[in-house]
Amino acid sequence: MLFNSLTFLIFFVVVLVVYRVMPTWTARKRFLLVASYVFYSSWNPPYVAILLFSTTMDWWFARQIGRMEEGPPRKALLVASLLVNLGLLGFFKYGGFLLANFQDAAALVGIIYRPPTWDILLPIGISFYTFASLSYTIDVYHRNIRGDCSYLDYALFVSFFPHLVAGPIVRASKLLPQIQQPREATRAMFGWGLSLLAMGLFSKVILADTIFAPVVERVYGHPEQFGALDTWAAVLGFSGQIYFDFSGYSLCAIGIALTLGFEFPDNFRAPYAARGFSDFWRRWHITLSSWLRDYLYIPLGGNRGGRWRTDCNVMITMLIGGLWHGASWMYVLWGGLHGAYLVAERHLRTNDSRTESPQRAQIALTLITFAVVTLTWIPFRAVDAHTAATALAGLFRFNLPERVGTLPLVCCLGAAFVMIGWQFALRDSSLEERCGRLSSGAQGLILAVCLICLYLWSGGDERAFIYFQF
Repeated sequence: MLFNSLTFLIFFVVVLVVYRVMPTWTARKRFLLVASYVFYSSWNPPYVAILLFSTTMDWWFARQIGRMEEGPPRKALLVASLLVNLGLLGFFKYGGFLLANFQDAAALVGIIYRPPTWDILLPIGISFYTFASLSYTIDVYHRNIRGDCSYLDYALFVSFFPHLVAGPIVRASKLLPQIQQPREATRAMFGWGLSLLAMGLFSKVILADTIFAPVVERVYGHPEQFGALDTWAAVLGFSGQIYFDFSGYSLCAIGIALTLGFEFPDNFRAPYAARGFSDFWRRWHITLSSWLRDYLYIPLGGNRGGRWRTDCNVMITMLIGGLWHGASWMYVLWGGLHGAYLVAERHLRTNDSRTESPQRAQIALTLITFAVVTLTWIPFRAVDAHTAATALAGLFRFNLPERVGTLPLVCCLGAAFVMIGWQFALRDSSLEERCGRLSSGAQGLILAVCLICLYLWSGGDERAFIYFQF
């Protein structure tokens, strides 16, 4: 059930109406839990059992951990929780990848191994709800939160449908307190939530799918056939496509939650206006990057073990972050490149880096960061190393004419440059602050444009959000 589908629109309207007429808070929570499981079962009903098992297991582990005194048994329960969660994630998401690599490694030493075809489907959203659930168990272990919440509250936290299948990764410490106390969306929350939903759908359907995706898919499908202009349009276009696709989903999720009275954290803050790579990761997929920082980088030692140890911790974190996105060496390469950028940035940073740089230098740093991030999206988007190398070579292939078509090319490049300008404008303020400065007439006009465009250009082609595959 896609946010950009008529089915979801009907589902959402029904949920809103029934939710508001429920007489008690407990009844509302039970209804949201049922609705969330209906939402998830629309993808693949049998996989509801995995979600239910993971939820029940982590709730039980956390309750036991919360009641126990410090000692080996308490740590053993945490380790058991980690092993079961990561074991499930590893089996479904990386089982086929590991099997294929084992087969290739065996072939290198002359062993021909032909395993059965790996045809197990990846449960949608398993990476997101596993990380959300793990945050609860780990926080209870460190006594950052209590582990005595009710099963209803915990089950709703894990399965709450706005963030279930593609984030944001909302931590238990942020969402559970909201679930435990009665929530009511104010008129302002409800209006802003619907506005975010409209803007998120506009970002996904119009910008990501209609303007950027056709150019990106055509060039990356056969990169050897296209010259420099087309390839640059596709590379810039994918920066726009993945940003508007995923930030659009995040806006939809945040907006839907707001209409029900819940507040989610921001997931993007003008990432393409970042000044450096550490700044980029403070702005891109914030809930994932902060999760990796708090639950992986810092436990590894963070920056407390000297320069070499810190560099290793950064690289390990980014390699795992790349692998989190999918079972492919291309994602590992992408994560490793970003790890190398962060390490290099740390070494290049001077002691007086806190001194404000001239404006021209700041703009230059922002453009350099955007250019490197954009080029690094190539291995992320390419299906294999050959496709990535061919696309990279295409950036300098000046002997082929433009083949994409004038109108798609102009729209793609034009939208990419407008996106960069918009990111600069939002760098030091949020979308809510920027919209709040506009008159009510201007706000209404923006929403009207979004809705009219959705009506005119959303005809039946319901593309899944890119991050659904992660």
